[in-house]
This record gives sequence, C-alpha cells and structure tokens, in this order.
Amino acid sequence: MGEFDNREREEVFSKKVRAGKRTYFFDVKATRSNDYYVTITESKKRLEDGVFIKHKIFLYKEDFEKFAEGLMGTIDYIKANQDVVEKRYEFNEAPEVANTTATTDDDFSFEI
Repeated sequence: MGEFDNREREEVFSKKVRAGKRTYFFDVKATRSNDYYVTITESKKRLEDGVFIKHKIFLYKEDFEKFAEGLMGTIDYIKANQDVVEKRYEFNEAPEVANTTATTDDDFSFEI
C-alpha cells in the first residue's frame, strides 16, 4: 500500500451549507482511477462539551439517480403531509465571507 492509501482522498470540490445548529459539507473527491464520488458530512456541536460530532456518507456516481429519487420522494412526502417551516432558526454569528466561486444564481435543486 502506498502513501496515497493512507491519506484522505484529494478534494475536487466542496460546498458548505450552514443550517441552524448543523453544518453540512458536500465534498467531491476522486478515486485513484480519477472517478468522482461525493461525501456528505453532517457536523453538529455537542452542547455539553463543545465537541463536534460528525456523520458521513459516501455516495458513488452509479447511485446518484436512485439516491436523488429516494431523497426527492421523501421530501415530497413530507411536504404533502406536513407543513414545512422553511426557516426555524436565526444566526447569531457573524456572517461568513462569501464564496468567490459561488454565484447569486446558485440553484441547489436538481432534476431526477
């Protein structure tokens, strides 16, 4: 096993989404054969000791369509059966510096 196997895969793209008490990271990484995959990480600060707890899933390109279908079906179900409050939180922290690669036209929706 080479040195590459013992370190984190190179990050190709990253998007940070702050959502109340949680932060989500959507990272595109590359395998040794340069195939891209996505890691989705949820990070939440534990109140009692200030430690960040992280949960991560790996999403491979052959699963994108099925994952998107499942996610959208689940979201559609919730929207149809329960009122969804779009914003339940307010930030008390200083605003983040804008990502220079993002545009004001960023659309986080996707089509299945």
